Amino acid sequence: MIRAYNILTTAGRDSSPDITVTGNPVKHESDAFDHATNDAAMNERFQNPFRRPWMVNNGAASEIDYQHNKSKGLRLRVILASGIAGGIDAVITYPTDYVKTQLQLDGQKGAAKQYSGVVDCITKTVRWYGLSGLYRGIKIVLYGAIPKSVVILTSFDCFKSLLADDRGHLTPGYRFLSGLAAGVFEAFIIVTPLENIKVKFINDHRLVQPRYRSFLHGIKLIVKEYGILGLYKGVSATIVKHRQQSIHQTGKEWYKGDVSSANVPSSVVGLIGAFAGAASVLANTPADVVKTRMQGLDSHKYKNTADCVVKMFKEGGIATFYKGTLPRLVKVCMDVSITFVIYDAVLDVFGFVWPEE
Repeated sequence: MIRAYNILTTAGRDSSPDITVTGNPVKHESDAFDHATNDAAMNERFQNPFRRPWMVNNGAASEIDYQHNKSKGLRLRVILASGIAGGIDAVITYPTDYVKTQLQLDGQKGAAKQYSGVVDCITKTVRWYGLSGLYRGIKIVLYGAIPKSVVILTSFDCFKSLLADDRGHLTPGYRFLSGLAAGVFEAFIIVTPLENIKVKFINDHRLVQPRYRSFLHGIKLIVKEYGILGLYKGVSATIVKHRQQSIHQTGKEWYKGDVSSANVPSSVVGLIGAFAGAASVLANTPADVVKTRMQGLDSHKYKNTADCVVKMFKEGGIATFYKGTLPRLVKVCMDVSITFVIYDAVLDVFGFVWPEE
């Protein structure tokens, strides 16, 4: 991509103006012209054979803010691409989430324990229900893909705009805070209710005689028995675990260094995202286990989050808080990498069949 060249003049000076070319000050216009000519010639000589102009502003690694893009059609494409990417990603990674949740809900000890580990859980599920058993409860994830993408896309840019200076710049600390605030907002608005429903559906499948006959029937029973506020059980634990956004954005800023407008390659974004996901898993798996227990069908056993922590510790010590770590680690790392790849691929298709206005 040909970089923009900015000529900065100082009013009132008789000498030649200072000229800035790609961030490097030079003293003479002829030097700037030479730099520009050479760079333009180089770009013309080495053209990317796989140019995708519609990805410049909207790819996963794009630095263009979503909320500042004025094209309604473009916004809709971004939202749909995110929802589709989230849905496809769910189909690929859901079995790991299912196994993770089953292990975390298994609060029994010794012989009464339903699963001895990841392999045992997969083996028994496939034996009892077939391969489709690993996808029980996936509907709620698919139904929530686009609403969730809308919240995630808009919340971070909203908090960035509130904390940015007059030039739209953010300090590393404020950027981290923006990601943290966005994570809290997402957890409260959309993630916690979806997680409550998902966990209850998975938990229902553990029963000898499941009660939820269909998706809609299950939603009606959940709201009837727990109320709307019941969908927010475990919200504090969800907020604690839902903060990889801040780690991810901080990693991107570290990569760009002092060049705030630098483009971050998609591969690097994926690696940073995978690292952020892995770091968050290792740091907050205990919060995720507590969240799952608080959102299961046996949540009535716990008065609040603190009571859940105490009872879980009495149940099995520290190890109880790390149930399902391996499948969760696999899921989160796959989530980030797969989502970015699919998101860009969907935008590729949109670029052909749905041209920009």
